[in-house]
Amino acid sequence: MKNLKRILIAVAMIFAIGATTMNAQVKFGLKAGVAVNDLKFDESIISADNRAGFTGGAMLEVMLPIANLGFDISAMYVHRTGNIYENGTEKPANNRDYIEIPLNLKWKIGLPVVGKVVSPYIFTGPSVAFLTSKEEIENAYKNKKVDVAWNFGVGVQLINKIQIGASYGLGLTKAIETLSPNTIDAAGIEGKNRYWTITAAYLF
Repeated sequence: MKNLKRILIAVAMIFAIGATTMNAQVKFGLKAGVAVNDLKFDESIISADNRAGFTGGAMLEVMLPIANLGFDISAMYVHRTGNIYENGTEKPANNRDYIEIPLNLKWKIGLPVVGKVVSPYIFTGPSVAFLTSKEEIENAYKNKKVDVAWNFGVGVQLINKIQIGASYGLGLTKAIETLSPNTIDAAGIEGKNRYWTITAAYLF
């Protein structure tokens, strides 16, 4: 985890140095949207429903004058929720609150004539989310303090001010686990986050 944080910091510093030396375009924005979370478990006896949460925060976008390439980094509050079922029995809702920091490499696809009005883009990059809500759930499950994912997304920029994007987050670490193997069925149950996020951002 420390190595991942160092990598994120190093990448951000590289882009920041590039921005200051290459006349990059820097924009600050506010972003909000919907996060649809689906927990994927290792054992078939555990399942979870998709549930819509929400997200909001601030972003910084840096675009370099090279082939429309750049990056954005955000600090987002994320509320994720889901219903967990064990052997067909519904458990209390698993609500989790995070401060999430995604760092995305972004490529804006320049379009002739209408490029200043409509500009599609694609992006990908790592995300680290830090749990701010309680860890223990119903004395049986535990939310992990840190959740690491990799995001893939597409979006469109309108009039150089508004960005509407959709991304899929692929969980790389365990987001939830059992506190202890109290039963044979519960032994070794761990879940990874899979989630869709749809956001709208306004850039200043």
